[in-house]
Amino acid sequence: MMIEKRNFYSNLRYARKTFFYPLISVVVAFSVCFTTPLAAQGFSIWDIIFQGAQIIQLSNISDKQEIQLGRQINQQLLRSDVKLYSNSQINNYIKRIGNRLEAQSTRKNIPYTFQVVKDDSINAFATTGGYVYINTGLIKAADNEAELASVIAHEMGHIEGDHVIEQMQKTAIARGLATAAGVENSRLVQLGVELGYRRPNSRGAEKEADQIGLKMLTDSDYAPQGMVSFMRKLESKSGSRVPPFLSTHPSPSNRVQYLQSWVNAQRNKGNDGLSEATYRNNIRPLL
Repeated sequence: MMIEKRNFYSNLRYARKTFFYPLISVVVAFSVCFTTPLAAQGFSIWDIIFQGAQIIQLSNISDKQEIQLGRQINQQLLRSDVKLYSNSQINNYIKRIGNRLEAQSTRKNIPYTFQVVKDDSINAFATTGGYVYINTGLIKAADNEAELASVIAHEMGHIEGDHVIEQMQKTAIARGLATAAGVENSRLVQLGVELGYRRPNSRGAEKEADQIGLKMLTDSDYAPQGMVSFMRKLESKSGSRVPPFLSTHPSPSNRVQYLQSWVNAQRNKGNDGLSEATYRNNIRPLL
């Protein structure tokens, strides 16, 4: 009798897993569908039923979802035109700098991933979930580690300030991709890839990324003057042809001036990372 009773409960649990929980998923999917105007959704009821778990609400995205989204965007980027530089000395060097800055991060649940892109253009960008990309051309353009660290810190500033997520949300709404339920994951990945290549941040976002980046730079004991000198160098080198780093980072004309004023106002200034000889030795494979 006891054996039959155990078998009964075992079969009952199996039935719950097999039929009850999928039924709940379908009911939830239908409830989302019928409480959201279909005309505003842009995808069918079956998309919601079978892909409902992949719908992300960017206004309330969790750290776990952000990390997963960033990983998917990274995978798509690496399958397209982004080619990583494979030299271990350079990659380890960039990771050391990034990890040093990451120690000052306020988003402790977001692990940073620093990658070197094999591209001679002077550029750097960040996507969601802690992914930061630095071009080999930008590494060669810097004169010292403090200058390079300032660029990495600036890109981290966009992630720290949630600028990447905010921009994805604004773009999704403008294009009619967002619904009351959120945005489909695959569309977000495509959007993230596109914005990774062309990310026209607002002046407010750029200034905040500068502020956050400068604080991370200084708190890591790097010379904050490195951020000013690198920006001044880019502006003087650009001439009529603006480097991608500046063209995708629209800034006010007085950017160098406000950076310098912030540095002057700081009481404690580190002086690490200014040796050109040490820097050239660290990036020797690129020279």
